[in-house]
Formats: sequence, structure tokens, C-alpha cells
Amino acid sequence: MKISIIGYSASGKSTLAQDISQTYDLPLLHLDQVNMTENRQERDLDEAINIVENFMKQDDWVIDGNYNKLKKTERLALSDIIIFLNFNRFNCLIRAIKRYFKYKGKTRESMADNCPEKLDFEFIKWILIDGRSKEKRENYANMKKHYPHKWIQINNQEELTKFKKYLQRTNASL
Repeated sequence: MKISIIGYSASGKSTLAQDISQTYDLPLLHLDQVNMTENRQERDLDEAINIVENFMKQDDWVIDGNYNKLKKTERLALSDIIIFLNFNRFNCLIRAIKRYFKYKGKTRESMADNCPEKLDFEFIKWILIDGRSKEKRENYANMKKHYPHKWIQINNQEELTKFKKYLQRTNASL
């Protein structure tokens, strides 16, 4: 089983990826870890692409994150399931604030080493405005149109909770 989890910033992609990885014993790759190295330095693009390409050679995997430059077309084509977390911008902002206070001064498991959680104006603007541009929304709509047979869209916390309960109840194939 190959699963891609995409969606807006702070929608819960990494947490859902960890849950699915643990439930189904699937290898997990967080693209935030691939894109960045220590201290939020961007990794060399060729090196990052190589990491993703090698990971995708496995029979089964879960990959969370967007990053068009990191083999997005190939990732989605290879995926058996694409999960799109389509939470509204204000819910994502609340989640980002909660996450900041939970991990303040620490590095989350889904981040590269020495990348402590941060919440600055740039990230807030990304969550509320820049990450939701018409171009980005159209990009998701095109993905859904291109892969309707493997697209799962989760729009809010209630749907996400139901989906996670389904995963816990059924340790069978998605």
C-alpha cells in the first residue's frame, strides 16, 4: 500500500501519517525532514530528490507533505491512496498555535534535527493567505480530478476523527 497525505499547513498531515504508518506497519517519510536539514536550512535539491526516489522504490510507504519539487507527480501516480486534508484556514491557524505551544523550543518528530517549532508572521500569513492562493486551490482541484479513484478528502476534525477511528477498528487494508 502506498499512501500520500497532502493538504494545507497545520492540517494534521504528519500526525495522520504517523497514525497510518503505525496502524499498518508502513515505512514513513515526512517531506519536511527531506526538504530541510538542521536549523531550517534547505537541503540540496538533488540530494532531496534522491532521498524521495529511493524511498518510493519500496513496495509500501506513507509520505506526508506537498513539495511539488520533490517528485509530486511521481508520488501521486504511484500512490494507491491520496488523502487530502482540506481544513479551513482558521482551523489550521488554531492547530498551528496549539502545536507551537506544545512543541515550543522543541523539534517535532516530523521535522529535521534542530528545527524547533516556530510560529512567526510569515507562517501565519502562509496559513491564512499565501498557502491558499487561487493557484494552490486549483492545483488541489486538478489532483482530485486526475485521481478521483484514489482520492480521500477530509474537510474537518469530525471527519478526521471518524477516519482515525475507522483505522483503529480495522487493521485491514485500506
